[in-house]
Amino acid sequence: MILVSACLVGINCKYNGGNNYNEKIFELVKKGEAIPICPEQLGGLQTPRIPSEIKIIDGKRHVINKEGEDVTQNFEKGAEEVLELAKKLNIKKAILQPRSPSCGVGKIYSGNFNGELIKGNGILAELFIKNGIEVFMPDDIL
Repeated sequence: MILVSACLVGINCKYNGGNNYNEKIFELVKKGEAIPICPEQLGGLQTPRIPSEIKIIDGKRHVINKEGEDVTQNFEKGAEEVLELAKKLNIKKAILQPRSPSCGVGKIYSGNFNGELIKGNGILAELFIKNGIEVFMPDDIL
């Protein structure tokens, strides 16, 4: 079983109320091989919501939305909820949405809301890696 970002299977849970539908990932869910999750919604954020990016403040990662509000707690809570599910289901792999402050793998937005990508992982992706769950972007695994 694989966990996948819910937006990748057509669930409208992106910050703007849309999704990142990927037919191959949808087929994994349809065949019962994957479970869709959205850590941002599980963290208590509504859809649509103000876009957020990770910023380093005083050496610590914070998730700040475009209006300057610190929403780190929501992102961390959602990531912990998803990790708990992964552990209960003995999940070893996840396919996550690129660039996201939750799910981004390898590259995330800079925190300046200018479209610039920097090296790094989202909150959930980082938590998965620290807990031995392999994380992939859709193009990596399909």
